[in-house]
Amino acid sequence: MRSDKAHPRPKFSTAQYVEGILAQNKTMFSRAITLIESNLPTHRTQAEEILEQILPYAGKSIRLGITGVPGVGKSTFIEALGKLVTAENKKLAVLAIDPSSPRSKGSIMGDKTRMEELAIDPLAFIRPSPARDSLGGVAHKTRETMLLCEAAGYEVIFVETVGVGQSETLVKGMVDFFLLLMLAGAGDELQGIKKGIMEMADAIAINKADGENLHAVRIAKSEYEGALHLFPPSESGWQTEVLTCSALHKIGIREIWELIKKYHQQMSASGFLTENRQAQHLEWMHQTIKHQLETYFYENKEIRKMLPKIELKVKKGDTPPIQAAYHLLRFYQENIEKGL
Repeated sequence: MRSDKAHPRPKFSTAQYVEGILAQNKTMFSRAITLIESNLPTHRTQAEEILEQILPYAGKSIRLGITGVPGVGKSTFIEALGKLVTAENKKLAVLAIDPSSPRSKGSIMGDKTRMEELAIDPLAFIRPSPARDSLGGVAHKTRETMLLCEAAGYEVIFVETVGVGQSETLVKGMVDFFLLLMLAGAGDELQGIKKGIMEMADAIAINKADGENLHAVRIAKSEYEGALHLFPPSESGWQTEVLTCSALHKIGIREIWELIKKYHQQMSASGFLTENRQAQHLEWMHQTIKHQLETYFYENKEIRKMLPKIELKVKKGDTPPIQAAYHLLRFYQENIEKGL
């Protein structure tokens, strides 16, 4: 067996990475993503250099966010929609926002094996998010990977949310079009889905509209359309539509793809797409600052020494949580000013 130390992986210059990405060299492109996902300071510095240089070549894709309730058939849907995209000779990248454990059954790590056709499609690229990271950190890496994909010529990007809670909001904040996948026939159709997620959706697609389920799908469609009328008009002026489909039988998928393209054309023409992306970039900057400050705080060696003692006092009830937090923050600020 050869030792990794005896045969280290070759290192590439920033110029070599950029040249490889723009030339659509899959090996260099994949290595650049691995570099971006790394938390090593030296890798971080080079990743920033690469991103700065490829930025003029990014931003030309259709960015689609996809979320859905458990059991909705998301991987089947993504494959069906993805094959439509590649059938138009467009390059497709599928990325995941998954801050959960690698054992998560919802992750693209598992879905990739179920999306057999898409996984071997030469025009498709499937990448899970880094595991064992905070939600903010995962979102940060996914955004950067998205820019690399665009620079490498990927014309359509799916960002799938497989986490819960905040992940939907984060995905909405990095895509142009947000698609919510739903099921029918599971009792009260409006239960189990947050009002906020429905408000974020640019379209709702009710999957598994086939066979004996068709009647329940029609009822669900009517209920969702009724609920959407209660929401205030969107900032873009777009009216959220409710569609039905069967990913398994490839029914209604083309209509969804045509709607997404129609949205992209209208929002590009009105200027909303540009304005929305500019707002997303600002939000990304502020999220990065918050995430990085938190990282710096917990990585500080003096804080690491002090934290267990403070935590013990809070657990015992000897120190109020807020007082402990402010104490640690003041201590950190003093250390920064002293250069520690």
